[in-house]
Amino acid sequence: MLSPFMHGEVTQVEPIAERMRRIRISGPELRDLDWVPGMHIRLRVCDPRRPGTWLRGFLRTYSIWDYSAEGHLDMCILDHPAAGPGALWSRRAHVGDVAVFMRPEGRFVLRQDAPYHLFTGDETAAVAFGAMLRALSPSAIVHGVILADRPGDQLPLARSDRLTWVYRPDELPDAVLSLDFPGEPGVAYVAGEARTCQAVRGHLVNERGWSRRDVVVKPFWAPGRRGMD
Repeated sequence: MLSPFMHGEVTQVEPIAERMRRIRISGPELRDLDWVPGMHIRLRVCDPRRPGTWLRGFLRTYSIWDYSAEGHLDMCILDHPAAGPGALWSRRAHVGDVAVFMRPEGRFVLRQDAPYHLFTGDETAAVAFGAMLRALSPSAIVHGVILADRPGDQLPLARSDRLTWVYRPDELPDAVLSLDFPGEPGVAYVAGEARTCQAVRGHLVNERGWSRRDVVVKPFWAPGRRGMD
């Protein structure tokens, strides 16, 4: 049986925002992958210098910031004081390190035929949004609001003139409530902290009259939940 894991090499590590590192993984196994903007990989984040940690199966999910069929993909990993295994892996990552991960997957992807697109989430969602926004046609109508700790957390996103960044202690559902977008539903992409995603979906469905099928939700993290730290 073929291994479910792919292998590559870290070839670039650089800051892309104050608390975010862009990490490029390259290799022949990455050529011509089936990838749609918004998809993610599952990355092994255990320390390869400590063989016993492999038994604990540390896998963390990261959206793909960019992909080239020539054989590389980029992730952006958020660092923070209460760093979990993924953030710690990103701190240790150096050019030449081996990276082990599963093939791109996921249903949090663009619906190109939407009448308009609403992007809403926190700084962890901005990575997936980056790939999705770049893939939109120039004529696509975009609205969006992204929550972060501070202005230094902003990622360089396409269509930035149509996106609003707000900062804690502001709440994302309140920011969505204040957005001026059409009354008829488009497609909303909602990602980030799990309970906040539920609150935003509840607002769109219960107060704006959207159908649940018009709201694509991806919870990326939850406080204290193992595997989502």
